[in-house]
This record gives sequence, structure tokens and C-alpha cells, in this order.
Amino acid sequence: MILLVLTVLAAITGGGFGFYMVATVERAVDEKKKGEQDKTSQVLKYSGDMAIKGLAPVVTNLSGSAETWIRLESSIVFTNGSMQNPDVMAAEIRQDVLAYLRTLTLPQIEGASGLHHLREDLNERAQMRSKGLVRELIVETLVVQ
Repeated sequence: MILLVLTVLAAITGGGFGFYMVATVERAVDEKKKGEQDKTSQVLKYSGDMAIKGLAPVVTNLSGSAETWIRLESSIVFTNGSMQNPDVMAAEIRQDVLAYLRTLTLPQIEGASGLHHLREDLNERAQMRSKGLVRELIVETLVVQ
């Protein structure tokens, strides 16, 4: 008789613990999904008031080697109406990009980290030249030959 009571008590306790664990896991999953939905709705980096201006392609040789050439096509993103003459600003930024690319060596731009550092440096130069009016310099194509 005692064995039967203990068996029933163990089954009830195990079932109750199982239901508790399932409810806890479901709550955690629901909270995680809700957090991910909030993140995806806040991903927008730019508003609808942005403009993009393509820069002329930059072709130059890299530092240390007259045989290694680089071609970079890029664009700048800025708030529409913030610049009086975006064409002049684009030309100035292109000149800065050209001067910067002439100082680079091939090992500095190799790999994913090299490309990441290049993008950061070009963005910083564009923002400094425009006094913060350029939001981002987008690298469209990069060819090293």
C-alpha cells in the first residue's frame, strides 16, 4: 500500500514539474521572439529624407608597388537639402579617397578585416571633409589588380 501511494505521489510530482518546465520554456521563447521583432523594427538606419550621390571611380596604384592598381567605386549618403552643392562635396571627397588610397599597401586591405578598416577610414574621411553632413560612404565595388 505504501509503495502504491509513493508511486502515485511520484507520478503527480513528475507531471507537475514537467508542466512547469514546459510553461517556463514557452515563456522564454515568446520573450525572445518579441525581442527579435523589436530589433527588426528598429533596424532602419536612414529616414526617407536621404539622398545618395555617386562618386566618380577612383583608379590609382597602391603604395610600394607601381604594378598593383586599385579601382574603387563609391557613393555618399546625406540628408536631402543639407548641402548647398553636393557635386562639389562629392568631388572633394573623391580627392580625399584618392589621396588615401595612394598611401595603402596591399596587405592593409586584404581580407574581411582589411575591407572593414578601409570602409571605416573612408567613412571617417568623408564625414570630416563634409563636417558631418555625409552620413556614410558606401563602397560599391573594389577591384585590386
